[in-house]
Amino acid sequence: MIRRSWESARAVAAAAGSPLPAEAVPLDRAAGRVLADDVRAQDDVPHYASSAMDGWAVRGDGPWTAWSDIVTGGLVPEDADRVLPHEDGVLRGGVLAVRDGAAAPVPGRHVRPAGEEARAGDVLVARGTRLGPVHAAVAASAGVDVVTVHARPAVRLVLTGDEVDLTGRPRPGRVRDSFGPMLPAAVTALGGRVAEVLRVADVVDAVADALDGAPDRPAGPDHPDGPGGPVDLVVTTGGTGGSPVDPIRPALAAAELLVDGVAMRPGAPTMLARLPGGPLVLALPGNPLAAMAALVTLGGPLIAGLAGIPAIPNAAVRVNAPIEGRGGRTRLVAARVVEGVAVPTGHQGAGMLRGLAEADAFLIVPGDGLAAGAAAAAVLLPW
Repeated sequence: MIRRSWESARAVAAAAGSPLPAEAVPLDRAAGRVLADDVRAQDDVPHYASSAMDGWAVRGDGPWTAWSDIVTGGLVPEDADRVLPHEDGVLRGGVLAVRDGAAAPVPGRHVRPAGEEARAGDVLVARGTRLGPVHAAVAASAGVDVVTVHARPAVRLVLTGDEVDLTGRPRPGRVRDSFGPMLPAAVTALGGRVAEVLRVADVVDAVADALDGAPDRPAGPDHPDGPGGPVDLVVTTGGTGGSPVDPIRPALAAAELLVDGVAMRPGAPTMLARLPGGPLVLALPGNPLAAMAALVTLGGPLIAGLAGIPAIPNAAVRVNAPIEGRGGRTRLVAARVVEGVAVPTGHQGAGMLRGLAEADAFLIVPGDGLAAGAAAAAVLLPW
């Protein structure tokens, strides 16, 4: 096994998958999606002159014997050029006048002209934007019902481990499942769509069936094609070592290995492969912190590449204290970034998650370490 450098493995992952086709989705289902095309105004916004106040639409200087009652947002008649608010006007004997002490409206006063916010064809939300609630409202105000967004790669999670308990307090020799509550949300935050979660025994044939889709499994609601249907990426946990009881490597015997280990710590025994005629497989180590370091290292650029969007760029930081290196390996250290300074958290063991729960980034430590105050890079966590 020749382990790739951390940088090389990231580059291979980014280029591993061809971008999936963009898709059109209704606006009410587009929150959190990344625009593949600009959202443009279909018409002027607003598309008619409207009142900014409840009052009377009038023309010229008062007093007025002709007017139109109007509410906020109401259409201003073509023969009106201003609005007199209710609190500023008084009606006496069929004549509307400005109330004593109030300011007389000037032309255009309290009128929102057509096209004030945008003209037809203007770009309202640019491609590449991750849509939030206000973006959706802007698109709706421009008459848009459907937007074109980048695809979310369909991901099957294959969780191994005969020693894992799904509930309760594990007895000695057993461990509580941490991947089930963690990985679906992490994959979603990276831009994937979890189509299926499988738990399989540490048996080569069972793992191989889970990797290729196991078409004999019954259909279900989690994927348009049902469990066993096509996915773009399979993510596995555990069993990546070279011992006789580790099932991942023999299960991938027919696959093309793109990354066979990464010179990183934690997470060195991570693998990336392509099944013949099938999906990509990202095999994560079984230790939780190592798995998350590997998921951020390879899963982030891999999912971004499949989605056709840029991967989250590294952040430039400084370190608050010396950090020891690991010789020829890149070290990923869970850290909290405060005003541009990365402060490592505690509990950094490969099987621990407490330190990562307190972190918002992985600090990238080169093999020769970092001196206090040194400039460094960090991968920001998207959750």
